[in-house]
Amino acid sequence: MITPTFGISDYLATDAHRGPRTDTKCLRYRLEVVATSAVDVVHAAGGWLYDRATAGWEVTVVLPSGGGTRPLQILGARTADLETGLTESRPGGQSLAVSAGAFAADDRVRERVLEALEHRSGEVALWGDEWPWGLNSAISPVRHVLSSAAQAFKRQALKAAGIPCGSVESVETLFCDTRWWG
Repeated sequence: MITPTFGISDYLATDAHRGPRTDTKCLRYRLEVVATSAVDVVHAAGGWLYDRATAGWEVTVVLPSGGGTRPLQILGARTADLETGLTESRPGGQSLAVSAGAFAADDRVRERVLEALEHRSGEVALWGDEWPWGLNSAISPVRHVLSSAAQAFKRQALKAAGIPCGSVESVETLFCDTRWWG
């Protein structure tokens, strides 16, 4: 049997004209977080976001306009305005994290969560109280153990948000679509 071959120099020569990848072409995991405030995100999932960001994930937090973003920058997250963030096209395989407050406040957020759960297009993580009964069968509590660095950066982010804290819990609990994992 004859196997076709190629020269590595041919590949490098044709690939070189493309130039470096831009951020939009980079193959990175993406986490989109939707919440009502930066304080809500930092308090409930700040350590988890930090651990994702330092692992190379592109973390974007979508918030209503007018909120302070410094605590989220400390955690390594980018921010987007709610109106812009919800209308942008999103790549497949993206993870989604949503607060109960954001879910209750905006039909578009509810629609996005339900669509992601139905189609299993990516990981879905939720936090907060007051979730509708229909979601209970699709989600289960998952504990994330924070790295030491995540605890330190979360503490600084909480301080930047004006929330005094002596110590940060070493575990954050989110409600995740465990069907996606299995």
